[in-house]
Amino acid sequence: MVTQGSGRAAEVRDVVAAQMPGYDIHSVVLLGEGEDNIAFQVNDELIVRFSKEPDPASRAAVVRDEARLLAAVADVSPVPVPEPSFTVAEQGCLAYFKLPGLPLIDADPARRSGHGGSVAVALGEFLGALHAVPVAEMAGLVETDDAPMAVWAEESAQIYASISQVVVPPAHRPAVEAFLGAPPPAAPRELVFSHNDLGIEHVLVDPDAWTVTGVIDWSDAAITDPARDFGLLYRDLGPEALDRALSGYRADVEDITARAGFYARCGVLEDMAYGLQTGHREYLDKSLAALEWLFPAEGG
Repeated sequence: MVTQGSGRAAEVRDVVAAQMPGYDIHSVVLLGEGEDNIAFQVNDELIVRFSKEPDPASRAAVVRDEARLLAAVADVSPVPVPEPSFTVAEQGCLAYFKLPGLPLIDADPARRSGHGGSVAVALGEFLGALHAVPVAEMAGLVETDDAPMAVWAEESAQIYASISQVVVPPAHRPAVEAFLGAPPPAAPRELVFSHNDLGIEHVLVDPDAWTVTGVIDWSDAAITDPARDFGLLYRDLGPEALDRALSGYRADVEDITARAGFYARCGVLEDMAYGLQTGHREYLDKSLAALEWLFPAEGG
């Protein structure tokens, strides 16, 4: 198992050499490390990721399940998703070639705003394809995420209390507090299979053509509320993008829209806290911009 830190290049080289004989390895760099995984990039093209799950059996199961999930998603998704090149389950290792494109969160905000509608149409079609997959087919690959709306509201109130005086501009605080004081929407009538974390950090685009070139990071995929991912598109790309994403969606759009707004508002507070805590300024910047449509100032 590869453990914490960046001094593991030799272990990564050994794994890749064993699984891909003849593949020349020129460079191995630490790509990132989170609570669940540590990832390396080989030759600027191959992502090699290791689970940090300490239990060997659980670690192997996580990798096998994710590989099966990515294969299943690739069969139905209209946009590219990572496809495993190899797995070494006992080491918690999964490798795949990097998809082309720029993470949408790294795009120039003005250009992102100008092209958000066309991106949203593609992502709406993508979500429609996922949500159409029979839940029974995916239930063995992902968990169910159906936390009550009241729990979302309670957690958002706790987040707001910790950040309100630090990063939430005073002009927006009354709207946030009114939202947190209102009853949450009713629970969804049915659940669907979805990405469950479709923020713009997980959407890749061609920065010239503004086409969607991939959707990454499927670690939170679940059987969940169909409004969840639409809410994240609303949060990150705005109300017009939400309308465009829903334009071809075959479901009760009015029902989806009401809960999408709720998830968007909860999500922007979460992202503000994340940006503040980690120093990832891009999360804070996009969240501050989103306050204009999610929590407009009085008279604004």
